[in-house]
Amino acid sequence: MHERLSVHDVTFMGASPAELQRNWTALGVQRLSVIDTQLLEPNFRRIVDGGDYLIHAICHVFGAGRVPSDEISVSGARAALSRLIETAAATGATCIYLLTGGRGDLSWEQAAARFAYAIEPCVSAAAEAGVSLAIENASSLYADIHLAHSLRDTVTLAELAGLDICIDLFHCWAEADLAGLVRSALPRTRLIQLSDYVLGDRALPARAVPGDGAIPIEAVVAQALADGYRYGFDLELLGPRIDAEGRLAAAERGCAVVGAMLDTLGG
Repeated sequence: MHERLSVHDVTFMGASPAELQRNWTALGVQRLSVIDTQLLEPNFRRIVDGGDYLIHAICHVFGAGRVPSDEISVSGARAALSRLIETAAATGATCIYLLTGGRGDLSWEQAAARFAYAIEPCVSAAAEAGVSLAIENASSLYADIHLAHSLRDTVTLAELAGLDICIDLFHCWAEADLAGLVRSALPRTRLIQLSDYVLGDRALPARAVPGDGAIPIEAVVAQALADGYRYGFDLELLGPRIDAEGRLAAAERGCAVVGAMLDTLGG
């Protein structure tokens, strides 16, 4: 298992902490990418604290899935993220990446401004704790819980709110001037998530093992490394193709493909 690789726990959604540990052991994983609620499970924390693991990234939905629009909801969203920042720092986690919450009836610009206002104290707290706060790009299928649906908009929002970036290649690979967008995002990028897409697949979430589809994964990884990217790569594998192959088997194959790619590219 390449030292810069993690396999996101959503790949094994529904697995118990003990099952997760068995999968990590089978994969040789030491770098973890987890969901925030897992850190509240005593058995999960016991396993992580007792092993040689680095929690590289924690996924969090800000504002319980909605951009907070009043002071009560702003306070609640800030408090929840502040607690997670404290937990991240205590466990040695290096990055929390966010979905912003959905915008409801607000325009994109209004919602972006409210999100930036709401998260501002947490940005300072995370910096003091040595934890990166990032936002990711996600499909507009998730507009109920997120604002940034292109890499271009993600960069814009990150710059507005003073945040870092998680690039999910699955959701931006077909954008115009991808190389230019990646280059503009890289100074703030703290995690790059990888999976593939087979053209014509409509069975959501439609992810495939790297190497099975049309996404130019190696070209993006090569560019990131050449431009000085020094953080981790995360495999996020879920959907009918992954289930049909078997989640662990798909993860093993993905780790082998991307690990060999990183070795070849000097990553």
